[in-house]
Amino acid sequence: MSEQANLLENSTKHLWLPFTQMKDYESDPLIIECGEGIILKDICGKEYLDGYSSLWLNVHGHRKKELNEAIMEQLDLIAHSTLLGAANVPAIRLADKLIEITPENLQRVFYSDSGATSVEIAIKMAYQYWQNKGNQKKKKFVTLTNNYHGDTIGAISIGSVDLFHRVYGSLMFPTIKAPFPLQYRSPYSGEAEVKERALTELRAIFQEHHEEIAAITLEPLIQGAGGMNIMPEGYLKGVEELCREFNILLIVDEVATGFGRTGKMFAIEHEGVQPDIMTVAKGITGGYLPLAATLTTEEIYKEFYGEYQEMKTFFHGHSYTGNQLGCAVALANLKIYEKEKLVEQAAKKAEVIKSELAALKSLKHAGDIRQLGLMCGIELVQDKETGKPFPWEKRMGYQATLEMRKRGMLTRPLGDVIVFMPPLASSDDQIRKMVQIMSNSIEAVTEKKKSVV
Repeated sequence: MSEQANLLENSTKHLWLPFTQMKDYESDPLIIECGEGIILKDICGKEYLDGYSSLWLNVHGHRKKELNEAIMEQLDLIAHSTLLGAANVPAIRLADKLIEITPENLQRVFYSDSGATSVEIAIKMAYQYWQNKGNQKKKKFVTLTNNYHGDTIGAISIGSVDLFHRVYGSLMFPTIKAPFPLQYRSPYSGEAEVKERALTELRAIFQEHHEEIAAITLEPLIQGAGGMNIMPEGYLKGVEELCREFNILLIVDEVATGFGRTGKMFAIEHEGVQPDIMTVAKGITGGYLPLAATLTTEEIYKEFYGEYQEMKTFFHGHSYTGNQLGCAVALANLKIYEKEKLVEQAAKKAEVIKSELAALKSLKHAGDIRQLGLMCGIELVQDKETGKPFPWEKRMGYQATLEMRKRGMLTRPLGDVIVFMPPLASSDDQIRKMVQIMSNSIEAVTEKKKSVV
């Protein structure tokens, strides 16, 4: 048996892949062996454009010289030591840098190792903050419909994606659901009315429950796994104002939107929002190592500070919290942002993407095209005039991404929403090529036109 055949057999025999029906994988297996720039190569030598940044993580492309060197330099010092009761040099330096580039009210950094864990920390911080202040009533959380914050129990509890979460319903703690200001298929006339109605409903929730609400959680400006839905302009700022009015903490989840994806370093910058707690992950290490952070204000931090006997300590931590390798590569990553002016470049590339995606509007089954910076979603529908979706069992989004794979590009769908989130390092020509592959693939699958191999 060849090495390739052996790997393929063992991948189906022993691996259990995340968010994957393994019967699907057995029909269409894929094993990545190496990468260079924004190109991935499988064990058979076929190359693919990385159209989803290796799940929204990769920034500079694969095998970035400066990031490789940062890890190797840190390895010569130490790979890991615990942050429980003892700081380390890269963790301190990275915390300083994160405080420098995030909103000015955020002054404290708590590390973890994934987006979901950073959100769990945010939930527990918000909850304990009110308890430490002596307010025993504020225990509930408000979340927006279609929110997604990760897959741990706390994260799914403040999430609201029925497809992912319903099976775990009895494990989840109850939350108060507020409507996301969804514009596609909205019965309201225009963006402004969608925004105002959603804020009016949120105000009503806050008025009725503010004495028992600890915080509201949201993904700023654009929802990720919930369908790449974009907030109307001004909605996020309106939420912040309501939080201040009703004394409710604002938790923003920048795990997917942070580090230039929206054309700003963080999405909240588009509307000048100052959250009480913010979570970051994914792009923080350029897509190299698992690292996340939960940032908060000095006001929140001080409610955990005191004598041990007061029992105000934040009893939370992970084995690899503040890992030196992760923090070292994150520092190198942020240096590249400054040196190459990546956020400014991302904003320019977003205009290229906008121009290229315009051509997809002519596709018979492209119902809605949503874009914020380098975060894009193309929703496939059966009837473009009415927005009628395809029967879910047809899995048109999945079929379209398989067709893209044949044509040399990788991405994953969210139901029938095709995700396009290229690395920030993608060239204009590579962007054009990826959009063309998406267009051809969607047309081939939805209009039953001839495929290619």
